Amino acid sequence: MSPDLVAEIRELRVEIDGRAIVDGVNLRVPPGRVTALVGASGSGKTTTGLALLGEYPPGARVTGEVCAPDDGPVGYIPQHPAAVLNPVRRVGALLHDIARAHGRDRSDLRRALADAQLPDGEALLRRYPHQLSGGQQQRFVLAQALLLGARVVVADEPTTGQDPSTKSRIVERLAAVAARGIAVVLLSHDLDTVRALADEVLVMRAGRVVESGPAERLWAAPRHEWTRKLLEADAASITDRTGAVEKRSVLEVRNLTAVHGRTPVLHVPHLTLRAGECLAVVGRSGSGKTTLGRCLAGLHRDHDGEILLDGAVLPRSLRHRDRARLAAVQYVFQDARAAFDEHRPVLDQIARTAVRLRGTDGPAARAEALEALKRLGLTGDLAHRRPGALSGGELQRAALARALLARPRVLVCDEITSGLDTVTRRGLLDLLAGLLTDAAGPSLVLITHDPATARLAHRVAVLEAGEVVEQGPAERVLAGAMGPVHGLL
Repeated sequence: MSPDLVAEIRELRVEIDGRAIVDGVNLRVPPGRVTALVGASGSGKTTTGLALLGEYPPGARVTGEVCAPDDGPVGYIPQHPAAVLNPVRRVGALLHDIARAHGRDRSDLRRALADAQLPDGEALLRRYPHQLSGGQQQRFVLAQALLLGARVVVADEPTTGQDPSTKSRIVERLAAVAARGIAVVLLSHDLDTVRALADEVLVMRAGRVVESGPAERLWAAPRHEWTRKLLEADAASITDRTGAVEKRSVLEVRNLTAVHGRTPVLHVPHLTLRAGECLAVVGRSGSGKTTLGRCLAGLHRDHDGEILLDGAVLPRSLRHRDRARLAAVQYVFQDARAAFDEHRPVLDQIARTAVRLRGTDGPAARAEALEALKRLGLTGDLAHRRPGALSGGELQRAALARALLARPRVLVCDEITSGLDTVTRRGLLDLLAGLLTDAAGPSLVLITHDPATARLAHRVAVLEAGEVVEQGPAERVLAGAMGPVHGLL
């Protein structure tokens, strides 16, 4: 390895069952620089990044050379942070364990928390992972990587699930990490983040690097057709609104107060979702957005107040909801990988929804599942693979297909565009907009930090510290005319 590099990959090829998921990739990682890998879901970004940690998919045949630093560990910030947080241990205990194992003291721990934009407070440190928002989980994983004293940090979608103000702070922090001489390998669909951070950019498609070079040159004069397509899709935004919305209420929230343990985390006096409507729920990480969505779906039962579907009170827990009401309110998780059984093919799990909730027979359910996956861009043998063989973005689309097979009245989508490249994200938003124009389609609750996703909505509700601080027509709220929404979108 060249002395001016801390890590390097040469001619990496990773095959699974004779199919190359990474083919001939070269990557040079200099200290104090940010090297970004961009591309569509399934292009090989994560497989390439994990190679620096010596991690490969089960059963993979690997050729080529990977040179990792020999004087320090490689830190890793995964796209799905819950996967590396022990669900039965408090997050503070995990950090203390890492500090002790690597000879760090209390000041090192405090600095790691500050660098990850986390308060050094006992209330937050005593929580379990499931009591944190997706953004908070991701920041705790960032703190772990910083606490390790890594020479290289591989950041896989580090801004996924973050509101713009927090995203900006993370960009600043990763830039500061690089300024201390630590190499950052950024795997991202978020081209705004890549623009803000990257010194070098590699564009990947179908396992190959189709274009690479200094970031400024690539943004100004992309040479490959796929690079131009990614940039054009990123520049595009959805400006068309769907048609008039019916005034009939489908879902109504009354005096909802939710807690984690004994700590109040959410208070919603009143919220309504109408037939054919899209309601965007926005706010900073930890503001209560996901807790609200989980309450609607019966996944968080520690709450008071009422949630009504078509005027009838829904049981707090999904365990007490009958088959019809389970099908009526479907929830698509931000962490799609954790929502699938890793041992069963994706197609079987999606088809199971139609069998269990609608009584569809097996062959018909599989045919319906294949069609739903095709509409979402998952074709070929992808449906027959197990979840571990799909990228995060592919699994996110599969999770949406599974929810749609229930034919829900209400679809709660928790940051479902966060793991998608710009082209796929645009296609998914177009599909969601199409659902709203379908008389038999669901009403949507979109939990999001993404302005393009929020612009799909008819109305927006803004959460701050567990309280609804503003709600109203999307045009007015997203214009930022009111103080509470400033800085959130």
